[in-house]
Amino acid sequence: MQHASETEELAQRAATGDTAALDALLQLIRPEVVRRCGRFLPCREDAEEAAQDVLLQVARRIDSFEGRSRFSTWLYTVVANCARQKYRELKRRAAEQPVTIDESQQVDPRTTSVIAGSRLDLLEALERLEREHPHLVAPLVYRDICQLDYAEIAERVGIPLGTLKSRLHQARKEVRPWLSDASG
Repeated sequence: MQHASETEELAQRAATGDTAALDALLQLIRPEVVRRCGRFLPCREDAEEAAQDVLLQVARRIDSFEGRSRFSTWLYTVVANCARQKYRELKRRAAEQPVTIDESQQVDPRTTSVIAGSRLDLLEALERLEREHPHLVAPLVYRDICQLDYAEIAERVGIPLGTLKSRLHQARKEVRPWLSDASG
């Protein structure tokens, strides 16, 4: 709990231009950022690259953190966006030159999303969901991947709690068959 309050305080100070607070904040959040990126990306190196992108974005955009929601909520948005961007980049590269994944480089499979057979299947499903129903992506990412609570997600997305739950239900309903198809 003290870690969270320390993070919030550092974020507030960093947002006002305190560079020492920003340095301390980046140091403090790095392990959590790497862990969160690992939920999206199956290879440790890719997760670490995405984490570096996240830390860079935090450093560049901390002044946009207004403190209306918790810093962790703001951070998870950056994590989700950077990890998904890294996935798109990797997908483009793979299309140009296929690469095999070394088993020793894989992230612990226990962090794989509950609703997906693999994170790659989930990322493919998220890409498709974004094309077909873009308003359903954020609720699914925030709840099932970032594991934020419903109230925090509703606040972050700017919709009523009931609407959020409805969109989350609809998103899961859309994604499940795609994940079943991918695994079968």
